[in-house]
Amino acid sequence: MIDLRSDTVTRPTPGMREAMANCEVGDDVIDVDPTLDRLEKQVAELLGKERALFVPSGTMSNQIAIRLHCRPGDEFLCEGGCHIYNYEQAGYAQLSGVAVRTLHGDGGVLKLADFENTIHPDDEHFAPTRLVTLENTHNRGGGRTQPYANVEQICEWARNHGLATHLDGARLMNAVVASGVAAKEWAQHFDTVSVCFSKGLGAPVGSALAGTHESIQIARRHRKVFGGGMRQAGVIAAGALYALEHQVERLADDHAKATKLGEAISAAAGLELANEKVDTNIVLFHVLESTGKTAVEVVEELKGHDIHVFDIGPHSIRAVTHLDVSAEQIDLVCSVLREM
Repeated sequence: MIDLRSDTVTRPTPGMREAMANCEVGDDVIDVDPTLDRLEKQVAELLGKERALFVPSGTMSNQIAIRLHCRPGDEFLCEGGCHIYNYEQAGYAQLSGVAVRTLHGDGGVLKLADFENTIHPDDEHFAPTRLVTLENTHNRGGGRTQPYANVEQICEWARNHGLATHLDGARLMNAVVASGVAAKEWAQHFDTVSVCFSKGLGAPVGSALAGTHESIQIARRHRKVFGGGMRQAGVIAAGALYALEHQVERLADDHAKATKLGEAISAAAGLELANEKVDTNIVLFHVLESTGKTAVEVVEELKGHDIHVFDIGPHSIRAVTHLDVSAEQIDLVCSVLREM
């Protein structure tokens, strides 16, 4: 089976399993788990923040950040295709009583002009605008890396207008490897930053939220009420630590595999690449109507070759490369795609 449905399907490598089996643990709710403490300090240093907090998932990390920056009845701004808006069950409303206003980006990419006239006036009829969130890389945008200048300008605009900023950096390390811009350079523009270990980095579970000492102390309280306080969490933190120490630079291999997939799709008569180029490890493509096929039909056709991808629309498909898919398997997928 060649599983290109997501980079979340990755399994721990032998080295990661060994690190998890042999790690030192404690009770992180009562006191300190030493392995988890080491991970949080390493993430804070990586992102140039004062402190970090380990949480079970990227969704929890994002929802804690929204609760941290907003009060019930407040509003935040985000791109309409982002993960927070589309894939987190409107948790901002369910858990924190917060409203959202979506902005239309270009393949997930927002620019400063998109934020013109988006802040509500100080009027009792309106929800106060409190927060701006960005996603990097952008999942539904096909793994797009946000242009650094855009991020810099948008966050400066937010600060000048008294708004907080949060980065959903679930795949931030993909952006780092693709752009050559260090993680702390991206992170410096945001009040809080979320990163995931369970995607391209290959850990089995876990994310982290980074910010100031004060904000993360409050975030720790929010984590508890969301059910994210864990006991001997060092067992999973060790996997995340191993990922940061051994599996960041190899993300470039995933990007190269995705680029090769994109080239094969561009060469196929019945398929069309969604973006001009593949930025990182996510490949979005369309099934041309001239084929008379739907995305579901093409997905089933690929299953016949033991290739698994996701349909994400009537004629749209997503494939994601990761460490469990070899270069030889990608060559096989490319040969199948070229014939479609």
